[in-house]
Amino acid sequence: MDIIDIHTHAISPDTVRFPLSPIGGKQSDWSRTRPVSAEQLLAAMDEAGVAKVALVHASTAYGHDPSYLVECVQRYPARFAGVFSLDMLADDAVTQFDRWTAADLSGLRLFTTGSTSPGQAGWLADPKTFPVWERAQSMEMAVCVQMRPEGANDLRGLLERFPKVPIVLDHMGRVSLSDGRPYKAASWLFELAPYPNLFLKLTTRMVEEASEGNSRPDAFFPRIVDAFGANRIAWGSNFPAHAGPLSRLLHEAQEALACLSSEDRAAIFSGTARRLYPTLAGKGI
Repeated sequence: MDIIDIHTHAISPDTVRFPLSPIGGKQSDWSRTRPVSAEQLLAAMDEAGVAKVALVHASTAYGHDPSYLVECVQRYPARFAGVFSLDMLADDAVTQFDRWTAADLSGLRLFTTGSTSPGQAGWLADPKTFPVWERAQSMEMAVCVQMRPEGANDLRGLLERFPKVPIVLDHMGRVSLSDGRPYKAASWLFELAPYPNLFLKLTTRMVEEASEGNSRPDAFFPRIVDAFGANRIAWGSNFPAHAGPLSRLLHEAQEALACLSSEDRAAIFSGTARRLYPTLAGKGI
């Protein structure tokens, strides 16, 4: 099967054409110390055996300007789908949404927490953001949400208000698994399983978290698949924010998910990605 990675980043070496302007004014360590250009990412994909990726805008390097993302997608449309970011509270948020979707970008990401913004932002479900959500719903466009467990109530409200938006939970909401079975600390996540428009991004962070403390991959992953279905879970390496090589990150994920059926693994490593980002459909090169 083709392998599709729905969480990668790229940083341009040309800071004149694509100036750095990180969200919150603080650049992430990874984008400063181990940046990977589009061409370097393609080389890593080829070495790892990854056919296609969803290229996610690097908010901790470029803020809300996805210009480099647009260039990457337009230059390599057979390999990349683009997931952009914008300032959801800006007066021109809808105009910016239209601008970037017209530039061949096919997904939106909301950055409410991260390495340079450790808390949970309070604007996730702000009514001022609803016009953009309505635009995404009209297109049935996938919206990734980078959040912490503290944002669960806001997420629930969005799932109910915008049922036609596939909402993709980055890093599974940074859920804690170290308590092990029956995963009481993750109960808030399992409680969201009945919402059919919620999808989970199974990143390297979660591969590692599944082996923390009392947790084991063969205990957690079958349970999360049983709750959500593999057709609502997709793998993302988070390369190079998560140090590579990409081939190792893929191998670790494959090892952790070896406890699942071949059908479930096929969905997680490619099938669900094609549902979320139709531009990734079809056979890889």
